[in-house]
Amino acid sequence: MTDATIIECSDMVKNYGKVRALDRVDLHLERGEILCLLGPSGCGKTTTLRVIAGLEELDEGSVKLGGRTVGSAQIHIPPERRNVGVVFQDFALFPHMNVQQNVRYGLHRSGSPSSRVDEVLDLVGLDGYHDRMPHELSGGQQQRVALARALGPRPEVVLFDEPFSNLDAGLRERLRAEVRRILREAGTSAIFVTHDQQEALSLADRVAVMWDGKILQNAPPHQIYCQPATRMVASFVGQANFLPADVRAGSVVCELGIYHHGVGEGCNGDMHVMFRPEELTAHPHKQGNARVLSREYYGDTQMVQVELDCGSVLCVRLDPEASMEVGGRVSVAARTSPVVYSEDGCVVGGRPMSCESRTS
Repeated sequence: MTDATIIECSDMVKNYGKVRALDRVDLHLERGEILCLLGPSGCGKTTTLRVIAGLEELDEGSVKLGGRTVGSAQIHIPPERRNVGVVFQDFALFPHMNVQQNVRYGLHRSGSPSSRVDEVLDLVGLDGYHDRMPHELSGGQQQRVALARALGPRPEVVLFDEPFSNLDAGLRERLRAEVRRILREAGTSAIFVTHDQQEALSLADRVAVMWDGKILQNAPPHQIYCQPATRMVASFVGQANFLPADVRAGSVVCELGIYHHGVGEGCNGDMHVMFRPEELTAHPHKQGNARVLSREYYGDTQMVQVELDCGSVLCVRLDPEASMEVGGRVSVAARTSPVVYSEDGCVVGGRPMSCESRTS
């Protein structure tokens, strides 16, 4: 653990009866960093957050906050003594208190001065809203009040549990950017729990993908998307196309081409390659290698589903003006080289350096 590390979770285990919610989870958070725990419902991400907050006790492993052990099988420091702020999914505002009273609630226990209310309300853009009641606020404004209340005691870290899930899509996108700005200005570290891939990729400095109580990959957003560590990560984060491939002497052969790439010594035989939809192209061609199955138009892009002559179905993301006729023949090729996975779904090679396309 370095001086820059604010949270260090080691070998965490949490059981609910016979169900193992956390299975040897290791996690760290640097000062000033924003981390997103991304995964489907029931994967353990909210349990991880609750253990860090002190709302759940560990069966094994430990949680350190600022170098101090606050949770283990033998130690459990209660939430109010951890200097951690929490923003819940439903905001958890007191309906009988106005904005000022809601924010001030956490200050009495922390010993922060009442003037701090004005500071944090100004920080979240709610200056002048002191006397408003929660029911008089929009969903976005209630979210800002919850954030102001969490920031009031100057916590070392703020934990967010699906904070935007109850908001409409447009507001959710605007608030993501605004909350990120507020956290940067406050110099506060944060962990977000979300099942929304776009939210995690756009908000976080680092994304930890969870599945069945384990962290499958913990890396910057671009690495999670472009170099998924497993097929499971590739499938969950964004859309992914997989094709069977054969690897011989460092060359990867699939239906779209031959890729010269050192996938690792001893890696031979049946494998799979992964392309993202935007990494493929499709052009109308009577002698093309695929047939158009469907087309979905989104305005700024369109998603075209094609079936290769070998029977594999791929999704191709194209410019909106590209002319695609359902049932028509097209020539499908790759813009870039693929990520290579072994039969057990583990990555064995990144992006090759060169490619011979079979459709060029």
